[in-house]
Amino acid sequence: MINVILCGGSGTRLWPISRASLPKQFHSLYGENTLFQQTYLRNSAQSEHTLIVLNSELYYVALDQLKEVGAKGFTLLVEEEGRDTAAAIALAAFHIEKNWCNGLMMVTPSDHVIKQEENYYIAVNKAISFARNDKLVVFGITPTHPETGYGYIERKDEFEVERFVEKPDKDQAEEFLKNNNFFWNSGMFMLSSSLYLRELKKNALDVYDTSKNVYAECKENLRFTAKEMQTVPKISIDYAVIEKSERLKMVYGDFGWSDLGSFDSLYAINEKDNMENVLKSNTLLINSNRNYFESSDRMIAALDVDDLVVVDSDDALLITKRGSTQGVKGLVSELKKSNANLVRYHSKVFRPWGQYKVLEEDSSYKIKKIVVNSGGKLSLQKHKHRSEHWIVVSGIANVTKADKEYVVKKNESIYISAGEIHRIENPYEKNLILIEVQVGDYLGEDDIVRLDDVYERT
Repeated sequence: MINVILCGGSGTRLWPISRASLPKQFHSLYGENTLFQQTYLRNSAQSEHTLIVLNSELYYVALDQLKEVGAKGFTLLVEEEGRDTAAAIALAAFHIEKNWCNGLMMVTPSDHVIKQEENYYIAVNKAISFARNDKLVVFGITPTHPETGYGYIERKDEFEVERFVEKPDKDQAEEFLKNNNFFWNSGMFMLSSSLYLRELKKNALDVYDTSKNVYAECKENLRFTAKEMQTVPKISIDYAVIEKSERLKMVYGDFGWSDLGSFDSLYAINEKDNMENVLKSNTLLINSNRNYFESSDRMIAALDVDDLVVVDSDDALLITKRGSTQGVKGLVSELKKSNANLVRYHSKVFRPWGQYKVLEEDSSYKIKKIVVNSGGKLSLQKHKHRSEHWIVVSGIANVTKADKEYVVKKNESIYISAGEIHRIENPYEKNLILIEVQVGDYLGEDDIVRLDDVYERT
């Protein structure tokens, strides 16, 4: 069995924790490991290999997190532009056909929690038995409450599917909960690579043909360019294949599943105090009940409040009511119009060479703390609109500036003028820490002209 882990999606309903540059699957929202690490560990014991489909911005984040858990036997398939799950799974299927010849695919999103792994493995093994008989298997979850954030599956008999239902309103969800034939659609699938490609060709020929061309054109590093990906129709596996297939089976069960799709889901799954509060912060509460509080550093003090969700990060504060957190996605859409960077980036941003954190910024200047890991090397680049002043506070920087090279040590600095070609490199064992002061009339992260990059970024 090949585990295909899908790492798409930005988890906007969990903003400000989840953002496009580091979405929810790469956070430790439940348990010690991140959701992505849990997905790998949970399925690797039963898998011959792991294929991970993700976008290029998350490539090095995924590599770092796989390294943290000692992962082996995995391959990264990199989409420079995502086109939803039908294409992502097709690219994985073409790769499996090429290298394993009709292998079984266990397709799992990377952002799920499964608390009862023994029950999960029972369901997986049942799905394997169906898939080996040329069936396409969906996983249904026994509902525990009237959830409006999930799609539902209605079964015809024990393993047969009657129909799929889109996310219902509250009244519908309550009716479904009373009926033992309705299950949450988990978004997990078991099927062979050859069956998926046959069903895709039959039901969504345009997706099949364009995905086949994209895979045929990819390089050995398995990166699918944005130009190539844009030729593929954007459609989910549900609409392209699952809801049209005549070879469908459903395996169902209760294994403590949650996709953590909202703060209501996070509230439900986490431990609570004796007043039913979930506390992920330093808190002082008086007469406050059934709240969700999370903060990175600052204390949250609450008096006489009930059923609130308060999430405090370095650069954003979310306040809403429990029961309304599905609406955070709409809030983020509005925020995107006025401050796209606040939706895309955390104050701490991870890069292949290390990380940076914005300490202070205004319209004409920005101050960053930059950490360049041992062996890290920024791109050879220049900026059109800003100058940069670097002050080394720890470690040693090898700096390329125009056509000269400099060694800048602790308590030393160097100035880079606008338009000047430059690069920082840290070939030393110790991490390099520096303070960067940017000054200019435009300070956006897209003001970078890369001339050379060891990480193949454009």
